[in-house]
Amino acid sequence: MKKPHAFVTGIAGFAGSWLAEELLASGFTVSGTLAPGEPTRNIRHLESGLRLITLDILDQKKCRRTIARLKPDYIFHLAAIASVGESFQKERLTFHINFDGTLNVLDAAREVRRLKALLFVSSPEVYGRFRPVNKTLKEDHPFAPISPYGISKAAAENACQYYFRQHRLPVLIARAFNHGGPRQSDSFAIPSFARQVAAIEAGKQRPIVKVGDLSARRDLSDVRDIVRGYRLAATRGKAGEVYQLCSGKTVPIKSVVADLVAMSSRKIRIQTDQSRLRKADIPVLRGSNRKATQRLGYTIRYSLKDTLADTLDYWRTELGATPGD
Repeated sequence: MKKPHAFVTGIAGFAGSWLAEELLASGFTVSGTLAPGEPTRNIRHLESGLRLITLDILDQKKCRRTIARLKPDYIFHLAAIASVGESFQKERLTFHINFDGTLNVLDAAREVRRLKALLFVSSPEVYGRFRPVNKTLKEDHPFAPISPYGISKAAAENACQYYFRQHRLPVLIARAFNHGGPRQSDSFAIPSFARQVAAIEAGKQRPIVKVGDLSARRDLSDVRDIVRGYRLAATRGKAGEVYQLCSGKTVPIKSVVADLVAMSSRKIRIQTDQSRLRKADIPVLRGSNRKATQRLGYTIRYSLKDTLADTLDYWRTELGATPGD
């Protein structure tokens, strides 16, 4: 029996690399896109089993030709500027890549006759500010994005729904809440803290972990659970539907730092760095995963402790650190 073929945009990124592993382990043949000049370090251990294509998703004609030639059964669209903070520095580029790039993928997907599903990866940043601040968010909560990243994802979601209604394209949307794990850029909170702990253990940093505002509470998941959710949404979900992938509970960011420091035998202080302070616009972010659990069979397999320990070990390996004295 022929294996299903999955095409992943952004395959060499953090989540993209883990999704490639998930799909290969589930019996898919996998192809994916690399941005021009993008390093393949995250997928180096998988490269022999992947078909990689260099593609600028802003090139509409090449995007269409590539997808038409590959004729995938499933498309997973992850390629994006994924950092909220970076989106404020690169507003126009964020809109171009996250919205125009998505339009190009949607348009190209129309050429695939037997396409089973196109999964678009979105974010709870589409919700923006809301009241009450500790509300548990569900898929039908209205949009009110406050960052270029959130605005671009909300616009792309609307485009996905348009292509579903107007062109009957089998599009599904996964809103993935905060997730971490090995290979994530240290521009994000968990890997930033983990990298600093590993650097201290390697003798490359004073025994101080520098942090910004730790007042926020976030719904945190492991990337390996999230990418399994992507696969389940694409293969079990219903076209036109939105599925939230999250843990359903919040964790104080302050406790994340404390837990990582406690995983080291070194004596480490936590210090606020004024240059890192950026008051959280959304103090509490928690989602409901009930729909994904009931309709997709989505489950949480990794604890936050697993995620933190594996992330710290990843940075220890990267920096040549040892946890003992």
